[in-house]
Amino acid sequence: MISFLDLRKINNRFRKEFQEAFSRSLDASHFILGENVSTFEREFSQYCGTKFCIGTANGLDALTLILKGYIQLGKLKKGDKIIVPANTFIATILSVLHADLEPVLVEPNPDTHNLSLQEVKKILTKDVKAIIMVHLYGQLAEAEELRHLSNQHDLLLIEDAAQAHGAMTNSKSTRAGNLSDAAAFSFYPSKNLGALGDGGAITTNDSELHETLKLLRNYGSKEKYKNNIIGYNSRLDDVQATFLSIKLKCLDDDNQRRRVIAKQYLNDINNPKIKLPFYNGSSNHVFYAFVVEVEHRADFTKFLDKHNIGWLIHYPIAPHKQDALHRFSHLKLPTTEQIHKRIISLPISPVMAREEVRSVIEVVNTY
Repeated sequence: MISFLDLRKINNRFRKEFQEAFSRSLDASHFILGENVSTFEREFSQYCGTKFCIGTANGLDALTLILKGYIQLGKLKKGDKIIVPANTFIATILSVLHADLEPVLVEPNPDTHNLSLQEVKKILTKDVKAIIMVHLYGQLAEAEELRHLSNQHDLLLIEDAAQAHGAMTNSKSTRAGNLSDAAAFSFYPSKNLGALGDGGAITTNDSELHETLKLLRNYGSKEKYKNNIIGYNSRLDDVQATFLSIKLKCLDDDNQRRRVIAKQYLNDINNPKIKLPFYNGSSNHVFYAFVVEVEHRADFTKFLDKHNIGWLIHYPIAPHKQDALHRFSHLKLPTTEQIHKRIISLPISPVMAREEVRSVIEVVNTY
């Protein structure tokens, strides 16, 4: 059986370092906003090329707190419209709703599945105050073009970089997390940089936002038991922070291994029933997922099961078709709906053996 993602094998590479780091944390017993969090925040901001990083409890909180932070600073207000990709993971949309803002769902580019610049331009109105671009599956959105558009219309540009740790632009070699006014990351265990539990972070170059976010994540407090603003409890766990610092050192190598596997799939999968993802061969994609499209998905998944190939669907139900978002069920989003009906993710990870990659290719080609 070739598993979709072998987290045990991925994390066993760091077992000794994890155990030593845990022992140090246990001895120090400073479990909340300790030195490990400060160290990781410093390391991750340097990695992304930003001035600041703020650790949070998870990726959803990271994105929500960015929006709440801009509300606190008066740059957004309740009811403002925020553009989001219609085919994103539901967390992107939930963050907007949690902040009492109004999501505007926009169709994606059918080739990259990322936010379509042309569709954004069609739907842009004076009520729109921000754009959230999602680097879906690990591939950067049209960041430079969206930055230019945002500047033209005085909009905030925010990254949902939950799947794109380490992805880099072609022209300026700028990483995800430094392509916008603020960016949200998730360190969910399956991510390219994954913790051993939940975790998230925000990166930004805005010192005012940074100070506001430090308050918001910690009950609105800078000094214990003195609360400056109405805040939340969303702090990166100190033990998880030290695990992330250990894994960060290998992130670029792991991403490169993912690209090597992706190129093998792209070069060697040759089946007219399978639509392969768009990839220009650059570092702008870190392949959190290798997502193909197939017309008869249920039939294809049964075929993969029969041949012991793991798979996952990112994501089986379009957000506007979810019961939780019934307020958007009237929307006609044919590109989004088609994508969600056809997509399926094949195994890809930095610990996949060559023979496993070859087996996936052989099975897919015989479908």
